[in-house]
Amino acid sequence: MLFPSEPFLFVFLPVVLFLYYAFLRNTKILKNIFLFIASLFFYAWGEPVHVFLMLFVIFMSYLFGLLIDHFRERKHLSEAILALMVCTNIGILGWYKYSTFVLFQMNLRLHTNFTLPTVTLPIGISFFTFQAMSYVFDIYRKQGKAQKNPLQVGLYVSLFPQLIAGPIVRYETIAEQIDHRVENFTDFSAGVVRFCTGLGKKVLLANNMAIVADNAFNVVFGGRFYASTAMAWLGALSYTLQIFFDFSGYSDMAIGLGKMFGFHFEENFRYPYLSATVSEFWRRWHISLQTWFRDYVYFPLGGSRVSKPRLVLNLFIVWLLTGVWHGANWTFAAWGLLYFLLLTFEKLTGLNKKRFWWSHLYTMFFVTLGWVIFRSATLGNALIYIKAMFGIGSTGLTDTAVLLFLKQDWFYYLAALFCCVPAVPLLEKKFGDSRAGQWTYAVGLLAIFVVSVSFICNNSYNPFIYFNF
Repeated sequence: MLFPSEPFLFVFLPVVLFLYYAFLRNTKILKNIFLFIASLFFYAWGEPVHVFLMLFVIFMSYLFGLLIDHFRERKHLSEAILALMVCTNIGILGWYKYSTFVLFQMNLRLHTNFTLPTVTLPIGISFFTFQAMSYVFDIYRKQGKAQKNPLQVGLYVSLFPQLIAGPIVRYETIAEQIDHRVENFTDFSAGVVRFCTGLGKKVLLANNMAIVADNAFNVVFGGRFYASTAMAWLGALSYTLQIFFDFSGYSDMAIGLGKMFGFHFEENFRYPYLSATVSEFWRRWHISLQTWFRDYVYFPLGGSRVSKPRLVLNLFIVWLLTGVWHGANWTFAAWGLLYFLLLTFEKLTGLNKKRFWWSHLYTMFFVTLGWVIFRSATLGNALIYIKAMFGIGSTGLTDTAVLLFLKQDWFYYLAALFCCVPAVPLLEKKFGDSRAGQWTYAVGLLAIFVVSVSFICNNSYNPFIYFNF
């Protein structure tokens, strides 16, 4: 079940909200049980078998947490338990996400003949395994308490607002909220606003950008790019906008849904395309994921307070893992290594602390190239596409398709560029206190919701990027 879908918007969410507030709001234990059951149903809607996998991950996390807490004073034993926990979760993630790819590469390069397993990737497996590890890590680091009640762990891992698309919520962030959250009208209304905003980002902006991006990337075949240079750039820029509004839209919806039930998740995207350096970009982009790798991988390796050779090694490990986390394809590894090179260069030269007139252009140029690699089916296709962006192998400078897309979608591009900057918050700050401003905001938000729903009901193009994760 997806957020921008009829079953979720017209059945699941209204029913869950009604039952939660009509009968369970003032009963702490029952409302947590209800949310846990609702979250399992939400996941089982599209993954009826894999819900048992998630239950297994929850149970193992609960058990590992108790064991580490019990043997805390026996350092070597607690470290062994922690290592076993990591191996269990990475093993699960590795089997479902990478086993077919690894065996295929072995057959291709080592001329072996392993039978490729038919493995269906569970939706959101990268998110709930990472959250499960976060729970145990926080207990080990004494940043969270081991739960005696498995329900608490189950709700943390499976909570449906952030289950399939993030943000990756750290246990210490909501541990207290699971037991002592308070629901109120202010949070609920703010949650509705945030959800509608995210829905509009996903359905109206990301999905329309996706149509153009798919058309551009799908003309790469047979070792050639069968479109113009202008089309290559339009496709690259469209995907740059698509992935931002898709990811941030889902994060907004998750944060909004959380507020409806009294949970407060941390922000996940802060206008990343305003960044003047690649380092700043990654402080603004998918904050929860980068925080996870920073706190649980980069810092334990020594962070930046090490020698320069060790710093380079630490960055290499973190960004290789970041790339691979996104999917079983050489393109994701290459994408991660591109950022390793860029961030290493910035750190070693001090560019990450400087600003120049060309800083923003430099940042967005490499971010856009990175998204081309990320989106391409193969590294070969990525190279062909990038060459076409510079006039090598394209059919010409421009073509009629570019003009057609711009004529057809100019409003969506203007709206997307407008939403890439904090224009709405600035307008809200300036005019939000006036009655006219409040009415304009309310009508605009209602229009976004109605139009988004109409697109969904008309079965408009609605890709789900998170299937890869």
